[in-house]
Amino acid sequence: MHSQALFSSKMIKLFFVLATVLLLAGSQHEAEASDVLAVCVRNCAQCKKMYGEYFEGKLCAEACLKFKGELVPECTDMASIAPFLNNLV
Repeated sequence: MHSQALFSSKMIKLFFVLATVLLLAGSQHEAEASDVLAVCVRNCAQCKKMYGEYFEGKLCAEACLKFKGELVPECTDMASIAPFLNNLV
């Protein structure tokens, strides 16, 4: 009987260790996702400063939120900012 209680105790400890690891890994992933989103929005603001009226900063920031930072605009990469440029002619 003692052996079975010891086994159960070890299983409970293992469960708590695994649960803790999973929780920490999940919170790390959330932190990384929010970091990417923050970079995306910051890049939109930087591009707005660089291009002024020619850059749709609000549209860029909305795209960051919609796509959760998956499409990060780079101000010097025309392909990544093309959707947010306008012709003021």
